[in-house]
Amino acid sequence: MDADSTMASEVDYDPSARSISGNQAESNNNRTESEPSTPQQKQQQQQPSNLSNNFNNCSSNPGAGGFAAALPGPRCAPTYSVVNVIIEKKEDGPGPRCGHTLTAVPAVGEEGSPGYIGPRLILFGGATALEGNSAGSGTPTSAGSAGIRLAGATADAHSYDVLTNKWSRITPIGEPPTPRAAHVATAVGTMVVIQGGIGPSGLSAEDLHVLDLTQQRPRWHRVVVSGVGPGPRYGHVMALVGQRYLMAIGGNDGKRPLADVWALDTAAKPYEWRKIEPEGEGPPPCMYANASARSDGLLLLCGGRDASSMPLAGAYGLAKHRDGRWEWAIAPGVSPSPRYQHAAVFVNARLHVSGGALGGGRMVEDCSSVAVLDTAAGVWCDTKSVVTSPRTGRYSADAAGGDAAVELTRRCRHAAAAVGDLIFVYGGLRGGVLLDDLLVAEDLAAAETTSAASHAAAAASMPNVHQGRDQHRYGFSDDKNGVSVEGAMCNGAVVVGNPVAPPINGDVYTDTSTENAILHVSRRSSEGVEYLVEAAAAEAEAICATLAAAKARQTNGEAELSDKDCSAEATPGAKSASTFSKPDSTPSDNSVPTGVRLHHRAVLVTAETGGALGGMVRQLSIDQFEHEGRRVSYGTPESAVAARKLFDRQMSITSVPKKVLAHLLKPRGWKPPVQRQFFLDCNEISDLCDNAERIFASEPTVLQLKAPIKLFGDLHGQFGDLMRLFDEYGSPSTAGDIAYIDYLFLGDYVDRGQHSLETITLLLALKVEHPHQVHLIRGNHEAAEINALFGFRIECIERMGERDGIWVWHRMNRLFNWLPLAALIEKKIICMHGGIGRSINHVEQIESIQRPISMEAGSVVLMDLLWSDPTENDSVEGLRPNARGPGLVTFGPDRVMEFCNNNDLQLIVRAHECVMDGFERFAQGHLITLFSATNYCGTANNAGAILVLGRDLVVVPKLIHPLPPAMSSPEMTSPERHIEDTWMQEVNANRPPTPTRGRTQVAGDRGSLAWV
Repeated sequence: MDADSTMASEVDYDPSARSISGNQAESNNNRTESEPSTPQQKQQQQQPSNLSNNFNNCSSNPGAGGFAAALPGPRCAPTYSVVNVIIEKKEDGPGPRCGHTLTAVPAVGEEGSPGYIGPRLILFGGATALEGNSAGSGTPTSAGSAGIRLAGATADAHSYDVLTNKWSRITPIGEPPTPRAAHVATAVGTMVVIQGGIGPSGLSAEDLHVLDLTQQRPRWHRVVVSGVGPGPRYGHVMALVGQRYLMAIGGNDGKRPLADVWALDTAAKPYEWRKIEPEGEGPPPCMYANASARSDGLLLLCGGRDASSMPLAGAYGLAKHRDGRWEWAIAPGVSPSPRYQHAAVFVNARLHVSGGALGGGRMVEDCSSVAVLDTAAGVWCDTKSVVTSPRTGRYSADAAGGDAAVELTRRCRHAAAAVGDLIFVYGGLRGGVLLDDLLVAEDLAAAETTSAASHAAAAASMPNVHQGRDQHRYGFSDDKNGVSVEGAMCNGAVVVGNPVAPPINGDVYTDTSTENAILHVSRRSSEGVEYLVEAAAAEAEAICATLAAAKARQTNGEAELSDKDCSAEATPGAKSASTFSKPDSTPSDNSVPTGVRLHHRAVLVTAETGGALGGMVRQLSIDQFEHEGRRVSYGTPESAVAARKLFDRQMSITSVPKKVLAHLLKPRGWKPPVQRQFFLDCNEISDLCDNAERIFASEPTVLQLKAPIKLFGDLHGQFGDLMRLFDEYGSPSTAGDIAYIDYLFLGDYVDRGQHSLETITLLLALKVEHPHQVHLIRGNHEAAEINALFGFRIECIERMGERDGIWVWHRMNRLFNWLPLAALIEKKIICMHGGIGRSINHVEQIESIQRPISMEAGSVVLMDLLWSDPTENDSVEGLRPNARGPGLVTFGPDRVMEFCNNNDLQLIVRAHECVMDGFERFAQGHLITLFSATNYCGTANNAGAILVLGRDLVVVPKLIHPLPPAMSSPEMTSPERHIEDTWMQEVNANRPPTPTRGRTQVAGDRGSLAWV
């Protein structure tokens, strides 16, 4: 392949004349880029666009509805230094090369375990030789060189271990890709996907090749992709957007530069490329641009060379909206220089650009050879300051300020990758010489979007991290993405695409279909049920006075809400022939949903066996669940498609939420702390509560939400179960699926479990970080009268000391009084914690409740909303006494149908009761009880579940089973752990939980209404 195909400013020719050979390549251009530099990219004036708000997603304080105090001015671009790497054998080092790729891959396994492998940089392919001009790397001239040609294309792969600072050559099993350069690569979990490029025989095939690094011995795979794809091309870009969509953009097909955009959904099988037509103004046809995806799903493309061989300076953002639309937007700021054949990679919200060519043998020079586009501040910076006008000029040591680091980054056709806040650059071409050095720079601006305390939390979570940055200080997030797969209508039935569960270990090729499932789901034993039948007498006593006070206020004429049809007590207990009717109104748009449907299969993850969860995901017919299907006659409303509002990304700059997320949001790696002292102090919790309270206060009592959305039931301080659900079915992080799906939690975050503080602080931090995507409503345990008795108050004191613990407990309960009380999804599904009881007939009754409101000051409506339950099964209609306490009721299927008809609703989703399969239908499927904590109170042996509501309003249950008892270890037998187990066991023994739903109560038990 001629240097023009990689560096020159001339027009492009047929691929057959532009191939790389082991010894020789044809030269197609007279003008070549023989000298590269270190750049940072460009930008044009921002133009109006809905997407343009994404470039400023770190500046608003959503809680206050305004803007937080500005950060210090954007940091300049960092400088690079050479890493003194370890190469034990000559073949272990990649050697001089250009046109290769460098991809960061997360760690494999748990740190400290025998099979643990730290984060790595994977280098693949490239050209290892030059023909023609072999001049040294002196100061570049403005004239083009005489025909530099690339040769020695390879297909070898090398790994750089960032923890050991060592290069090694890897020899995967399987058939490798053909030798190539000018290809693209990106990471999908612990795999590297490679596509395109140009080799000895011309353009490489368009096949996707995958280097699977999940196991100890890497393996090559070729991925089968159906349908028409991007075709052979080189000089294009590829990135994984939102941890889901593999995007390929632009490049050259051997005839001309391109501007097309292709997307492959890694969560849908069979895999297929889909050409998309984004809205907005995108980049012109170009090649040798570079692109990187921000963690929240914004792809940013910058630079490139257009059809007239001119270098480009523009930068463009591409993102997918919640309604399925893709949109381009011009990024803000002024780029210090146009460039192509550069490298670009995101660290947090900052795109780091290095090197690049200008054409005619010229490199990007001076302090502009390294640049940063700060998407939070909306400006470009070079190594000197914020850029207000293009700065590139002729190279001179004086202009560079005598900085040797500027010379280091004068290169092109190199590759870059980021691990944590470190940016690595390898190889490239400078002055006709191939380079073999590894450079590193640290993005110090990462410390400006988090506080010093946040860094301390991150450091505490990585034992090997020292205050000074060295080769052994690297942190790498390994969150696994999981995105719900939407159903398709086929002959009136719902069909879910495979995989329904998230990719295993990031493996987009793992088949998780039912046909290939190899695990047999073991039935949970019924041991411990007898214990659960014991009465929650203390719970009944705690609410008795509250309910009596509420009824007394009502009797004395205190207003609740004038009911449309009847008084609060008017619901009859007779077996009325209530039928469920669908709304009569026809949608104004064909895409508007007309019905809600529960999918006929549930997704579940079985208990760990031998420590491996890979592949242990299967789908079961709902009818196969032993417990769930006993109490309902299944109804099947029609499903349809819901329109989604545009997605508005916002990220808080508040330091405490970021500290919480850094410390706790570890779906795969979280372990119970050995030291019981909580990691936040009371001032930090106060700050977190203040920010969250402002958001809750701005929200209505009944939230108005849209699909797609995930629903979570009771958690009760079982933080490990929350992490397992995030791990298996997607986490609400910018590296997870928060860009594509909302999260709704139905209350009861505290009490009973051992980690109520972790649970509630993480959920509050998520609310502050993602106020429009994460939603919390109130449960009956979010009340001081209740959580004073069932563990939360004791945990606060035990883990924070008596004075601070009591203060935190009071502050949390003041916050709980602001929580919304219900949520309406697409105006068809209402979600609440308890139920409709006897008093709730219309949604407006809930909407009229003014907050803040304590349980003590609440009305009968509030008590029913948080405390009532359905009757035992569909055959028990009307209102019956509730064993939870005097005055509380259970409501029959006739009440459910009546409420749904009164409010044009099709489904009620509630929590509040432990159910053996994690979810349970009632009222012919028009009410679902959801419970997300497994093995409730250590005795129920129940599964935990979430519901995933797709855009088409199909509800898919997803389950996890209880984990087997943990083997003893020094960590588990420590004095601190013994104290932790003892106090919570004592709480649950003295105040037994409500019996699992559907279990018969023994006569004379404290759980019976007669005993109460």
